[in-house]
Amino acid sequence: MKVLLIEDNEVLARQIVEFMEEQTMIVDHAMNAHQGTTLALSETYDVIIVDVMLPDGNGFDVTHTIKQQSRTHLPVLMLTARDAIADKTEGFAAGADDYLTKPFDLHELLLRCQSLCRRHQLYQPKVARVGELTLDTVAKTASRVEQPLQLGQIPFQILELLVAAYPQPVSRALLIHKIWGDTPPDTDALKSHVYQLRQALDKNFAYPMLKTVTNLGYRLELATAHEQ
Repeated sequence: MKVLLIEDNEVLARQIVEFMEEQTMIVDHAMNAHQGTTLALSETYDVIIVDVMLPDGNGFDVTHTIKQQSRTHLPVLMLTARDAIADKTEGFAAGADDYLTKPFDLHELLLRCQSLCRRHQLYQPKVARVGELTLDTVAKTASRVEQPLQLGQIPFQILELLVAAYPQPVSRALLIHKIWGDTPPDTDALKSHVYQLRQALDKNFAYPMLKTVTNLGYRLELATAHEQ
């Protein structure tokens, strides 16, 4: 699970980040509304945790902006010391998926994040399309211009992550964590599997869809973007 935490309280943020990372999660931390919104709309996350009171805005506006501008559904959990029903109503009206009042137990925060992630995955399309590419996440098959692609398990996993993140890139670190967890291979296995994916996805077609993003990772690209 990859989590974005938008929290300006440094002590609390450090506690949350350390605890989540102990649970083998990847956590990005933003200290204010602007930074948090920028990360939420430019990176790929499973869950976003937003504090209501931020130095340059509030979590209600952050949540509303994320929900309105994101190309995908991003589950949002709001944190606040304000426990009045009116505050919760405002949070849910802004698009929050869950609400946790301070102080809270870190284990409860973890459970709620895991629940939001599972719920989010249930609503993911079983057949996804990106331009000429069609991906069936149940049958574990892929095709481009209706031509089946012969993919091994790991190249398929890579493609599945790229499709889910499209049009945003996916970092090498996230791909490695999603595929191998806390036991990544000693060699640069990812590079080898990306090569296999590129051969199947791009070799016999009009233009390459798999693009390397320098110093970051990979993303899928359509013909119009490729030609620009």
